[in-house]
Amino acid sequence: MDSNLIMYILIGSIGIFLVLILAYLFIRKKMNTSEVKQIQKLREGTKAKSFSSEMLFQKLYIYYLKTPFLKKYLLKVRRRLEIINVDDEYLTRKQSATILTKTLGIIIPLTIGILVLTHSNTLLLVILLLFELFMVDTFMDGMVNKIDNKLLKQQIEFFSEIRHAYHEFNMVEEAIYQVAQDDEKPEMSRQAERIYEVLISNDPESELEKYYDIAPNSYLKEFAGISYLTKEFGDRTIDKTSLYLKNLNNITQEMQLEILKRDKLDYTFQSLSVISIVPILALQPLKDWAISQFSFTESFYNGKTGFIVQILIMLLTFVCYLLIGKLKDNGSTAMNTKNTENPWQEKLYKIPFIKKIINTLMPKEGTKEDRKLTKKMKDAASKDKKQWIYINRVLICIITFAVSIFLFNYIHNLVIKGVYEDPTQDYNILGQMSEKDEERAMKLTESDNEYLEYFKGQPEIEVDKIANVMRQGRVNQDYIESTDEEVLTAAERVSTKLKTVSSETLQWFELLMALVFAVMGYMAPIWMLTFQAKMRQLEMEDEVMQFNTIILMLMKIERVNVEIILEWLERYANIFKEPITKCVNNYESGAWEALEQLKEDVTYQPFIRIVESLQAAVEKIPIEDAFDELDTEREYYQEKRKESNERLIARKGRIGKVIGFAPMIVLFVGYLIVPLVVIGLSSMTGTMNSVSAGTTT
Repeated sequence: MDSNLIMYILIGSIGIFLVLILAYLFIRKKMNTSEVKQIQKLREGTKAKSFSSEMLFQKLYIYYLKTPFLKKYLLKVRRRLEIINVDDEYLTRKQSATILTKTLGIIIPLTIGILVLTHSNTLLLVILLLFELFMVDTFMDGMVNKIDNKLLKQQIEFFSEIRHAYHEFNMVEEAIYQVAQDDEKPEMSRQAERIYEVLISNDPESELEKYYDIAPNSYLKEFAGISYLTKEFGDRTIDKTSLYLKNLNNITQEMQLEILKRDKLDYTFQSLSVISIVPILALQPLKDWAISQFSFTESFYNGKTGFIVQILIMLLTFVCYLLIGKLKDNGSTAMNTKNTENPWQEKLYKIPFIKKIINTLMPKEGTKEDRKLTKKMKDAASKDKKQWIYINRVLICIITFAVSIFLFNYIHNLVIKGVYEDPTQDYNILGQMSEKDEERAMKLTESDNEYLEYFKGQPEIEVDKIANVMRQGRVNQDYIESTDEEVLTAAERVSTKLKTVSSETLQWFELLMALVFAVMGYMAPIWMLTFQAKMRQLEMEDEVMQFNTIILMLMKIERVNVEIILEWLERYANIFKEPITKCVNNYESGAWEALEQLKEDVTYQPFIRIVESLQAAVEKIPIEDAFDELDTEREYYQEKRKESNERLIARKGRIGKVIGFAPMIVLFVGYLIVPLVVIGLSSMTGTMNSVSAGTTT
């Protein structure tokens, strides 16, 4: 097996090398086409070092766009990058092609490895390839998140340059325009240009609202909002410092904390995703090794129990991989693109028959179930529509039921196949079977198969009748000269096999189990929303800290009132968005009452203290006095924010390690150690008993 594995790996490596050479020659030939030359003219004057690679990715973008399967993934990545690059078609194409190319560079070798390792197990091969399709999205999401993190780091440098430009021009829009001309940071330059266009437009307020809907992160929203307020109401000097520049410094500190948080999360989770999927790739090699070293385990690994453990490990791996992705999620651009897509769920929902079924299953609007689902979706920050969630639930339910029935039938067929094809051992073997032993065992199997065909459909036949047929030689001559004890042993073996073959049919309790699994599949999307909501609750403190920063920036700007602060909090809220929105809607009918209701709608004490300060600012004291501790204790809040992030990352890390290592532990304990120990002890006990019986005789 080892030599065959090495041979397959060498053949696969040579195949990859030849494919890469052919692809290089093909692309090099195509580089001289008129389409490429036209792109080259558009990029005249660029640096020679980056020219060839940029042109290669532009050409690859066109090829990917023409390839049906790859086109779907290309457009999905493009939709996310368009938000970051803001109308920069060239950069969007380059980055989209780069991400898809890198993903293919990971997936293609992985596919070859899967084919080499699991070619003998068709079912496992199919499951792994389907799982691989799911992993493609995760790989691409990770690469887009890196670009999003890159943009965040560019914003730090951008704000630093804005400070110098603002000192020079003393005008917000001019400072932004000046810094936006920097082509070394294309992603940030495009955002700066867009903010500049908002500020100089005829209706900057409405344009600003439009920008809020497409901004890649909340810090750019804050920057755009503060720039607009400063342009409209003017700047102030506080403690010999420009208020605008002081606010820029506050936003910069927030971004620095966020960058540190993301870097630490990436470091904590960088290997957990890989660790969680390794067990599913190691199933077949581990099985082959165990059988080659300990032949007595073959009945387990090739039988019903081993197959069930395999399925459980694959299911656990899939769930853990999914949970780690949700746990690591930092809420970047992925959330901004969800509603802009026209997913397959929406297309299905437009079919009248399906729409009628989904509407029947969905809770009626205004009912208790509808309110619970709505709250759960908001708590989880889900951008899905209710009908999409119910389409997912129904499809997962149907697929789970169908797959369960298929697997139960497959297990029965696997057992029957083992009865007819596995070598029949009439004694226990603790080591590797010799060729002579294996040949003898296969002859026993072939002989038993003839008797199984002869007695087919008679599972309740008595052992004595089978023994009589063997002695008389009606089926074959194998037992004509055998002793009565040998014939009786063979008859009992055939009787056992006959009952096994007859009993391996779909049972009523298996149908019941399939229904239970289907119900679990139906509930899975709701459970996932609950998990996401629990993970988001860990970040409540972080969001309240961000509210403090927003209030700190707004409270010293003239003409800012409590209503404006609430609107800003609503804009940047994630966890507390629903109660704040409700408060904003009720504000005009009574400010104090609306804020009192907000206090009742939330239970998190630090946020309630913010609401109480807002209540004081409504009627009693100025906003600046109501939140004076934010300014005087700024350093304390910064340190508290850092400590809060450390706790959050540590807690997520602990949860992630438990989830990430679970499949690996189950693989080694449940699929290797326990079978070896249990089957080995049973086999040894049987051998000792046989030896004792022989000695006694």
